[in-house]
Amino acid sequence: MPVYNERPTLRTMIERVLRVPMEIELLCVDDGSQDGSREILGELGKQHAQIRVFLQPHNMGKGAALRRGIQEATGDFVIIQDADLEYDPTDYIQLIAPLLADKADVVYGSRFTGGGPHRVLYFWHSVGNRLLTLISNCLTNINLSDMETCYKVFRREVIQAIPIEENRFGFEPEITVKVARRKLRIYEVGISYSGRTYEEGKKIGWKDGFRALYCLFKYSLKEPSGKAAWVDSVSSAGPSGVPR
Repeated sequence: MPVYNERPTLRTMIERVLRVPMEIELLCVDDGSQDGSREILGELGKQHAQIRVFLQPHNMGKGAALRRGIQEATGDFVIIQDADLEYDPTDYIQLIAPLLADKADVVYGSRFTGGGPHRVLYFWHSVGNRLLTLISNCLTNINLSDMETCYKVFRREVIQAIPIEENRFGFEPEITVKVARRKLRIYEVGISYSGRTYEEGKKIGWKDGFRALYCLFKYSLKEPSGKAAWVDSVSSAGPSGVPR
């Protein structure tokens, strides 16, 4: 869970995560918050043994926070969870089902499929998301419906063997290209979604959309294709699966 100035929602979201009937290791990476989020994490970390807190020295970006949390993970699966209230942790059970059945290596939680409730918000955001997903699918030859979703679930050894380079919101297109290039088994599961407005603290903007487009083409051009890339990544990893 990357955290950056999420004081209004942080306690509630952590409570929701810990209520999920699963054995959970919650890694919270504070990305230089200045609104009291760090103090909340420190308090909750002392109250709950499942919570591990990591503090970035300054605001380094969501991708950098995810890179830190992924490197520290020890569980069987890694779920990306934002600290706001847009995504519902009760979806975890259905998200990990294809992994538990050994049908998938990676699962995407799609906001555009399934029968869960979805808050009605920005039209142009949805257009932008679908356009980026379309371009992503053209470049990777996979048929996702929601490339930009937060809910991405990985086998731990899979995600720890993939080097993450992007420091901000470019994580989503970067990891999508790299997962596709490694010929990993990808599933998609419909999820509920309660998007927030900019007044409520939404951070991603149109500049991040252009960065995502740039990242799609950048990693599509530089990333090797085929299972050989996956084998090379795993063979260069240490005992825990983290690349040396």
